[in-house]
Amino acid sequence: MKIFAAIGAFSVIAVLVGFISFGGTLSKINNLDEQAIPAFKEMFMKILKDGDPAKAMMNEYKVNDDLSNDDVAESLYALAEEYNMRITGDVKMYTKADAKPNEVKHARIFSMCSLHIAKIFLNHSRYFGGMMPCRVILVEYGNGDRYLVTMDLTLAIHGGKPLNKEMLELATHVYEAMTNIPAKAAEGDF
Repeated sequence: MKIFAAIGAFSVIAVLVGFISFGGTLSKINNLDEQAIPAFKEMFMKILKDGDPAKAMMNEYKVNDDLSNDDVAESLYALAEEYNMRITGDVKMYTKADAKPNEVKHARIFSMCSLHIAKIFLNHSRYFGGMMPCRVILVEYGNGDRYLVTMDLTLAIHGGKPLNKEMLELATHVYEAMTNIPAKAAEGDF
């Protein structure tokens, strides 16, 4: 059985090396954004490392121990406004008082969006709607560890054909907002 696992691992590595080697050519042939192949490579390397595709598509920020969940929420609201984003939803998924140390004790999802930018992207492709509104989830474990998790928007911006100048500027604004808002909120910044 171990030989088959080794052959499988070697095959995956060989395909990856081939993909990376021909990536530049593929992006030119298909008129892809010049950052498409490196972005897919980075995601794939994360999947190889952890085996978790969801983790590979997310950014995570550990919440400071001295902050309460309400402090984090207040910070998210203030920062969303600073980045011209609107909180469109705030849902407490659940709370489990007797959670084991590695079990989720509390989960709360914050949805935020720039309605102006959303309209432009929906007019470009209705499939962007599947990523709207942007979400940040606050997850607390039974051991007290807390994280803010949000989607890494790199592939949405650079994973296909290049966006036009206006859309790239707007997408970059949303990318910065969805990177900076949870990073700052995890530190308690406003």
